[in-house]
Amino acid sequence: MSNGYHIVVCGSLVPDPLQTLEPVTTPNGPSLKNEMMLPAALDPWAGHALYEAANLAKQNTETKVWLVSLGAKPKLQQLMMSIAQKAAFGFVPVDGSASGFLSAYDCATALSNAIKSIPGLDMQRLLLFGGWESASRGAGITLQLVGETLGITDQFMGVDSIQPNSDGSFTVLERVEGAMHQESLCAGAPAVLGWATGNLPEPVNNPQVGMINMRTIMPALQKAAKANISLDGVEYASVNLPKQLRDTRVVKDMPVEEIAQEIVNWIKQ
Repeated sequence: MSNGYHIVVCGSLVPDPLQTLEPVTTPNGPSLKNEMMLPAALDPWAGHALYEAANLAKQNTETKVWLVSLGAKPKLQQLMMSIAQKAAFGFVPVDGSASGFLSAYDCATALSNAIKSIPGLDMQRLLLFGGWESASRGAGITLQLVGETLGITDQFMGVDSIQPNSDGSFTVLERVEGAMHQESLCAGAPAVLGWATGNLPEPVNNPQVGMINMRTIMPALQKAAKANISLDGVEYASVNLPKQLRDTRVVKDMPVEEIAQEIVNWIKQ
């Protein structure tokens, strides 16, 4: 492939998974208690997409990578202090709430507008990467809505692997039921790929890459466009943490068949 790809990764921050989250109701709608104080991490699914994009760029020097993130600027700056050392990318921040209570359509609209504003982006070479799922917005449709808004109809979800070919086409492995993969051949960009876990480990920190990235990340944060996103039209009757249920008995020398039957009976209740 002579010209490489232009890869845009949609991924934002989520509260650190080790934190206890407590939903609260505010005058502006549902939120998390002390949300701005919670440590943030890159959405795990979006992280896999970013690492796969960086790996693809290493295989072809003409491939460019951008990370588009929606979130409050202070939290995005905190996040970039660690993510910037993982991979080389251009940063396109969108200043707004990263709450999981927001409408997927509104988030997709904000992300689409940010992608369209990227200077030098060639839509005919675009591969739109993102998480198949999300630790914050598990609607499962945000990435697809972004693709539809950009006019991209070739979409693949649950992707574990992409193999580019010399003619510009690429082979995609998508997860299907039964621990199997569906192999698809796409004629080429543009396309949307929602990543599962992929095949790559998390990259080690590279301070040199981090310093290069931060030279463009900080100015980008200062000029971040404000996203007009609200909870208008979205109502929540109640927001509560899932109730924990634990019923434990210690039994010795019980046949496996009886254990299995007891579990089945408990589930049916």
